[in-house]
Amino acid sequence: MGFLSTLLSLCGFGVGVSSGLVVGYFLFIYFQPTDVKDPVIRPLVEHDSESLQKLLPEIPLWVKNPDYDRVDWLNKFLEYMWPYLDKAICKTAKNTAKPIIAEQTAKYNIESVEFETLTLGSLPPTLQGMKVYLTDEKELIMEPSIKWAANPNITVVVKAYGLKATVQVVDFQVFAAPRITLKPLVPSFPCFAKIFVSLMEKPHVDFGLKLLGADLMSIPGLYRFVQDIIKDQVASMYLWPKTHEVQILDPTKAMQRPVGILHVKVLRAVKLRKKDLLGASDPYVKLKLTESKLPSKKTTVKHKNLNPEWNQEFTMVIKDLESQVLELSVYDWEQIGKHDKMGMNVVPMKELTPDEPKVLTLTLLKSMDPNDVSNDKERGQIMVELTYKPFKEDDLPKDFQESGTVQKAPEGTPPGGGVLVVIVHEAQDVEGKHHTNPYARIIFRGEERKTKHIKKNRDPRWEEEFLFMLDEPPVNDRLHAEVLSTSSRIGLLHPKESLGYVDISLSDVVSNKRINEKFHLIDSKNGRIQIELEWREAS
Repeated sequence: MGFLSTLLSLCGFGVGVSSGLVVGYFLFIYFQPTDVKDPVIRPLVEHDSESLQKLLPEIPLWVKNPDYDRVDWLNKFLEYMWPYLDKAICKTAKNTAKPIIAEQTAKYNIESVEFETLTLGSLPPTLQGMKVYLTDEKELIMEPSIKWAANPNITVVVKAYGLKATVQVVDFQVFAAPRITLKPLVPSFPCFAKIFVSLMEKPHVDFGLKLLGADLMSIPGLYRFVQDIIKDQVASMYLWPKTHEVQILDPTKAMQRPVGILHVKVLRAVKLRKKDLLGASDPYVKLKLTESKLPSKKTTVKHKNLNPEWNQEFTMVIKDLESQVLELSVYDWEQIGKHDKMGMNVVPMKELTPDEPKVLTLTLLKSMDPNDVSNDKERGQIMVELTYKPFKEDDLPKDFQESGTVQKAPEGTPPGGGVLVVIVHEAQDVEGKHHTNPYARIIFRGEERKTKHIKKNRDPRWEEEFLFMLDEPPVNDRLHAEVLSTSSRIGLLHPKESLGYVDISLSDVVSNKRINEKFHLIDSKNGRIQIELEWREAS
C-alpha cells in the first residue's frame, strides 16, 4: 500500500508540472499585451547629474572640461611600450636606489636590503586628458590627468641582526594632476633645455603592504596615517609653486649666439714635405672652428710648391670663446684619389686678445696627440695672422643667455661690419597645386641657403639658423625668402613649384638689432612665414 501511494504521488507530480507548463505557455502566448511601447531614449544632456553618475561612474576630463584634449594615441603608445618601459624604469630605480640603500644600511647596522622581485605589473598608466597652455614666453606647459591602477610585484628582503624580513608592495594606485613645463625652448634637439615638474593638487596614493604575509594596511588607523604622511611629504616637495627641475641641455650653450668674428689671414707655409713622385707637393689649407656646423674653409691650391704663399683672408663666427678652437690642416691636393694630410695644428680662441692682430708660426704635427711619436718628424711650418673682433657689449643685455632677446641699438647706423643672423622658424597655410613638400630658401647678396625638406605638411616647422658675415651694415639690402616644394616622385611633370615668397627690407633690422615677425607670402592665398632676423655689429 505504501509503495502504491508513493508511485501515485510521483505520477501526480509529473502530470501536474507538465500540465502547468503547457497551460502557462498558452496563457503567455494568447494573453500577451499588444500595447507594448519602445523604451524612451533620451540624450545625455537631458539626464540629471544623478542619472549621469549611474550611467557613467567615471567621466573623462575631456568630456567634462573642454580645455582638456583626448590623448588616446598616447595611451595606446603606453600600452604597447609598457613591457619595455617597465623593465627600463625598474632597472633605473634599482641603480638609483643602490647607493642610497648602501648609505642607510651602514648607518643603521643593517646587513643588506635587496630587491627580490621588482616589476610594475602589466597595467600601464592612463591619461584621462591633457591641457596645453600657450604663453608668450619660450616654454610649453602641459597638465595631464594621470590615473594608474597597477598590479606591481615589489618584494624587498631586509636582513639585520641575523633575522630576515620580507616586505611586499601590492595593489598600487595613483591619481595625480602634474604640471610639466618644458623651458626654455631652444633650437637644439630635443628643443628644450629643462623640464620642470610640479603637482597642482595633492596626489591620491593607495597601496597594500605585506610583512611576513600579513597585510599591514589592515591595522586600524595605520592606513589613514600612512596616506596622510605620503600626501604631506610629496606636497612639501612638489606641490605648485614648488617644482622638480630636470636639466636636459646646458641652456647657456643651447641658446648661444655669436660673440664675435675671427679674422684669419693665411700667410704662408715653409719647408713642407715632398708628397709627389717628382719631389714636390700641391698644398692647400683647410680651416675649421670646432663646435661649428658650418663647412670648412679652404685656401687655393699652390701647385708644385714646398714654400707656398697664400695671403688669403677668411672670417669665421665665434660662439664660445672659452671652448672653441681653430683647426688648421695642410693637405696635398691630388687630382685622383684621396688628398694626403701633410700636417696640422690648432689655436684655442681663448688665447687671443680682442682687437689685437696676432701673427703665429705653427709647427705642423701629424696629430694633436702628445704621445704620438710621429710628431717628432719635420713636417714644416705655417704662418697665420688672427684677429678676434668681439661684438659690442651694448648689443647684448646682461641676461641675454636667459632671455634670448636683444636690446635696441643706439640711434644711428653702426659704422663697422658684423654678422646677419637669419632664423627660419616656420610657415603656415602653404599649399602647392601638385604637391606640398615644403622647404625654405634664403637668398642674400647672391648667397643661397636652404632648410631641410618636410614631406606633406602645410604647416612646416624648421627652426634653422643661417649666418651671413658682412663688411658693412645691410641698411639698403633686402633678403629674399621663398617657400618651395619638390616632388618626391621621379618623372613628374612639375618637379618643383613655388609656394610663395617675400622680400624683407633689412633697414629695420640694423636699427632695431632684432625683429621676429610673420610675413605674408606673395603668390600664396593664406601662406605666412615666420623669420627672426638679428644684426650683430663687430667692434
